[in-house]
Amino acid sequence: MLLGQLQLLAQEMTDEEAAVAAGGVLAAIVAFIATFALILAGMALFYCVCFWKVFSKADQPGWAAFIPIYNIVVMLQIVGRPTWWVLLCLIPFVNFIVFIILFLDLAKSYGKDTMFALGLILLTPIFLPILAFGSAQYGGPSVLDDSGGAPA
Repeated sequence: MLLGQLQLLAQEMTDEEAAVAAGGVLAAIVAFIATFALILAGMALFYCVCFWKVFSKADQPGWAAFIPIYNIVVMLQIVGRPTWWVLLCLIPFVNFIVFIILFLDLAKSYGKDTMFALGLILLTPIFLPILAFGSAQYGGPSVLDDSGGAPA
């Protein structure tokens, strides 16, 4: 029924009216994509600034937060995981598990408990700035080192 009405409407439109309608639809699509891109860019900048502060607290270069892949390497160094885990972060679905483990380790590295880590995983936009700009101090890697020592 709807398709028939659209065909009837299209038959009644002149070429100029159809061009104006198509231009309006195209403008709406471009506006939506531009708005979505601006929101994503703002979120990315927010996370980069937060990770800059988290990296700086751990005596790592803050600018590393802006470099793809290298920021994961720095995060792995902060929590004490092996660097080859970067490869795991590139595998779909496996990366979700790896990032959950990394956020758990990150919270422990800054002296936070498991509930804070859960908040960091589920409510990242709230808990990441708390970790970054709060009073949390870096206490060293939270996982076992290669010598078999106890967690920090």
